[in-house]
Amino acid sequence: SPPLRAQVDAEAMLAGLADGTIDTLATDHAPHTAEEKSLPFLEAPMGIVGLETAVGLSLTHLFHEGVLDLQALIDRWSCAVARILGLAGGRLQVGDEADVTLLDLDQAWSVDSRHFLSKSTNTPFDGHGMRGRAVGTIVAGRIVHRALSLSAE
Repeated sequence: SPPLRAQVDAEAMLAGLADGTIDTLATDHAPHTAEEKSLPFLEAPMGIVGLETAVGLSLTHLFHEGVLDLQALIDRWSCAVARILGLAGGRLQVGDEADVTLLDLDQAWSVDSRHFLSKSTNTPFDGHGMRGRAVGTIVAGRIVHRALSLSAE
């Protein structure tokens, strides 16, 4: 906060991601109830839903637009975070717990906040077209998310 509204700021962020100046990606996932968000602007809590759109936005605007290759994108979201924080995760190795997100790199979809599972649905991306999404998530070897279109084929 605040959002980067100037084009020059957005371009600097993309350049920093591309050249490695920016080490990680994260969401400021800040869901608030409709009642909280309906308060007068200066009294309402800041923030939007971020989890439902983070992967799609990253694949659409960073991977498919050539800012980051897939390995760099995965590194910024997972591996680098674990390295910086000294965590054991962020990699796939024999003996480690398997925390994995399965991606469909090309699935076309549009954001529809009516289907969000978060506490709220406030997003500036409602109706935004995406290319790529998370279709499954495994945490500690347990499937915790599976898209309806995911199959064993």
